[in-house]
Amino acid sequence: MKYLRDANIQKQIYVSVAVLALFIALAYVLKPSVMPWVFLVGCSFIVLHTVFQIQRMKEVEVINDAIRFVLHGEKELKLIEYREGQLSILKNELSKLVSMLNNQNTLLQKDKELLTDSIADISHQLKTPLTSMNLILPFLRKKDLSYQKRLELVQDLKRLLTRLDWLISALLKMSKIDAQTARFQEKEVRVSDLIEDSCEMISIPMELKNQNLVIHQQGDEVFIGDYNWTKEAISNILKNCMEHTPNDGTITILVSQNPIYTEIIIKDNGPGIHEKDIHNIFKRFYKGENSNEQSVGIGLALARMIIVQQNGTIKVENNPDAGCRFIIRFYAMVV
Repeated sequence: MKYLRDANIQKQIYVSVAVLALFIALAYVLKPSVMPWVFLVGCSFIVLHTVFQIQRMKEVEVINDAIRFVLHGEKELKLIEYREGQLSILKNELSKLVSMLNNQNTLLQKDKELLTDSIADISHQLKTPLTSMNLILPFLRKKDLSYQKRLELVQDLKRLLTRLDWLISALLKMSKIDAQTARFQEKEVRVSDLIEDSCEMISIPMELKNQNLVIHQQGDEVFIGDYNWTKEAISNILKNCMEHTPNDGTITILVSQNPIYTEIIIKDNGPGIHEKDIHNIFKRFYKGENSNEQSVGIGLALARMIIVQQNGTIKVENNPDAGCRFIIRFYAMVV
């Protein structure tokens, strides 16, 4: 048998035979009449021990074969046993390990696909303004171009550069959050100051559209978080509401606080969100049915990432009358 050629089995047999010979010699010296019994018991012990060792080696060989199959692409290690013993425990642990590695491999594959899709989306988003800029530049070189037309093209170029700068900045921020290298301070944030600074960034576009801003707050609401990051999130949400609110429309901000959380509700009276878009609106690069042509689909995704990183939640729903509302909650820190 191949197992008897194993070095460990042979070593154990040699040692056992040597020990048996020693006991037979002692029996011969002390009491020769028990020599046959010593020989019989010793041989039986050697045979039984060898049989058990061979059985153990067979089980180890099954484990080796199963691992070999996994190394050659098998997805599952079928070694689960409901018995006691070290080998059974080893089989169960190896099965769990292979299952965990398969899950990690699946997640890595999904991350790889997501990265590929993200790179394609980023490339497309960067390509659009760059293409427009390349189209504008030849017109600016024309000597017979009127001053008014040249001014308009320069304004378009500036707008595209601003959009490109914002896009790259937003993508870098999202990458830092994804890589968990972004640092979020944990300081007391006064909501009234936060709202004021966030609204300042959209004040001019709102004025051009003759939109109204209504704020309901006590003025003493606070939460623990990072002021600058949260301002980025609130500004992106306000910008989205401003873009989807018609001329002469109204954006309303409601702030409240209780012992559990601080709540900020931002709502508009625009067309609202289509039912098929409402569950996807926070996905990066997602553009809904009513999206602005200039939208790239990362502002709300970035806002959600920032809020979630600060023990917060955000959800969106349509108002009963018109428009939609974003409900943001920052939960109190548990000490």
